[in-house]
Amino acid sequence: MPHNKIKNTFLSAVGSVIANPEQFAVNPEKDFTRRRKITPDALISFLVSKGSSSARVEMLDFWDLDQKMPSLPALNQQRAKLKPEALEVVLAGFNDSVSRQAGFPFTDNGYRYLAADGSTTTFFSRPELAPPEYFCSPGHSASGVYSIHINALFDLDAHIYTDAVLQPVHETNEFGAFCSIVDRHGTLPGRKNVYIGDRGYCSYNNMAHVVERGQCFSSAQRTSIPKAWSVILNSRKRNPLMLTCPSP
Repeated sequence: MPHNKIKNTFLSAVGSVIANPEQFAVNPEKDFTRRRKITPDALISFLVSKGSSSARVEMLDFWDLDQKMPSLPALNQQRAKLKPEALEVVLAGFNDSVSRQAGFPFTDNGYRYLAADGSTTTFFSRPELAPPEYFCSPGHSASGVYSIHINALFDLDAHIYTDAVLQPVHETNEFGAFCSIVDRHGTLPGRKNVYIGDRGYCSYNNMAHVVERGQCFSSAQRTSIPKAWSVILNSRKRNPLMLTCPSP
């Protein structure tokens, strides 16, 4: 897929958000109602493209060393007006469009394989900026760090992340995150989703969420049974739900 087409698809996803900015504004009556140096689309594009450098360095790169670039306080003010849900909508819209346009080499069996996994990452912050449920003191750390648990869904054919749920480290719940992702995840025409997860995402409630939507589920589990076994459950529409359990 050409890079300019990918860029246009991203800008289209951003445009769908800024078309109704009041839906994603913290204070809809006044936020994003006046013209600013940092427009809503520029703000979202900056947040998506931002790397690991400081905000000042990233701003210099984003605005191409322009002497008239906005100030860091202006960026912070605009960022405080935007709800996090705006970025979720951009991600969902972009991935949906790319998946439908790109013509990825999907398998020929009519299934789309989506793998779920979780990972915890740390970041530095201040108590006034990060809630206490993110704070932890690993090892012999005196000052402590802030941690967040990322539950991500990855398309094994297209090699793109299709969804993610972020949770404070002290409120990690992979079961709940999986259900949230399945409840809102779409399907491609003529294909069923096969959700793949390890034991952290395997529960009867998770399976029920998948079956109710006519999709499939596969999970690798360890068991005391000497030989590998699998259970295949069928919904009313005869859609297979596969739970595979390899031997230790």
